[in-house]
Amino acid sequence: MKRLSYDLVVVGGGPAGLGAALKAKENGVERILVCERGFKLGGILEQCIHNGFGLQYFKEELTGPEYAGRFAKKVLESDIDVKTDTMVLDITEDKKIIAQNAQDGLFEVETKACILAMGCRERTREAITIPGDRPSGVMTAGAAQRYVNVNGYLPGKEIVILGSGDIGLIMARRMTFEGANVKCVCEVEPFSSGLVRNKVQCLDDFGIPLYLSHTVTKIHGRQRLEGVTIAKVDEKKNPIPETEVYVPCDTLLLSVGLIPENELSKKAGVELDRVTRGAVVNEKRQTNVEWIFSCGNVLQVHDLVDNVTEEAETAGTAAAAYIKGSLKKSSRSLAVCAGENIGYVVPQTIDYANPDEKIVKLYMRVRRPDENVLMTVKDNNGGLVAKFKKDTIAPGSMVALSVPIIKIADAATSLTIAVERQEG
Repeated sequence: MKRLSYDLVVVGGGPAGLGAALKAKENGVERILVCERGFKLGGILEQCIHNGFGLQYFKEELTGPEYAGRFAKKVLESDIDVKTDTMVLDITEDKKIIAQNAQDGLFEVETKACILAMGCRERTREAITIPGDRPSGVMTAGAAQRYVNVNGYLPGKEIVILGSGDIGLIMARRMTFEGANVKCVCEVEPFSSGLVRNKVQCLDDFGIPLYLSHTVTKIHGRQRLEGVTIAKVDEKKNPIPETEVYVPCDTLLLSVGLIPENELSKKAGVELDRVTRGAVVNEKRQTNVEWIFSCGNVLQVHDLVDNVTEEAETAGTAAAAYIKGSLKKSSRSLAVCAGENIGYVVPQTIDYANPDEKIVKLYMRVRRPDENVLMTVKDNNGGLVAKFKKDTIAPGSMVALSVPIIKIADAATSLTIAVERQEG
């Protein structure tokens, strides 16, 4: 078996992996290897040809390939080693990465630190157990996006979309551009699960109906999809039989959630969060396995790639400090907890509460939409650390709060983030 040695191995060559590798290089890590499963760098952004990327990070509007291309170019022009078409198979306890590709065969990489940036995959029909036949024409929205934008194939002409995630909303617009008839988008929740701007720009602007509190209850067709039955659901998400309606169509696109690709993380002994399905990390994006860091969609499903890059740079900086031996934990660790109307918070712990850093940035999603609220950060003694006024909050939009470390009391052992109604 071929054996290699690197200071840092980054698993994944998408926006998270590229951002982390570049930041680690900038912070003095000499020998870096990026392993990418696909045939080129860029990850999922290569098929996201719509604009709207880079507004925060680059202060200009880019398409997905343009955004990824800027980072890929920097990596390829540096002395960071890249192996594409490479599948990482295992991460061992003794800091070894087992991988394989056509050029090297099965090979082993000895490393000092590892950054996980594998991204996520889409939930399929099997994950949500829609009854009915198994015809062609049922696929995830991401698969349809690749067919249209990369391969140049049109999956169908009469479209129903289940789920109002961002990919589903964007594909409703994309299929309309290609001349298909998007009949409706069904969402089981009483609110859209995508960004507000995507709902407005992709559905409202094109007159595509969005049916909230609706789901697909049956799939019809033997060889090719012929239609679906949709129905309204009650408060417990159970279909109401008398509301069932048959909708003829030849294609059903599923946009029903993303699952972080953490099979490698499990093998490495990384603790996973039951809500995010990503790793449990501290504010440096360091996992319970101290030499392994995690960032991007493999850690938590982001809505903006700009946030992915910011998180990746945090992980890259911390990994560089770990390799150089300068990443020293403080004497206390703060647990970060989700309170009223908060689904989850990342990071789950704060282990480096250094007043010199001034703030720690917390990312979270709310459970249900609301307006005119206060988001509060309190310690375990009930002390108010920070509060933030928000005009609107929604599950489809990630919330980022910059919490001042200096306001965290020395006696505090935990922080709780909650949504509170404003008085008056």
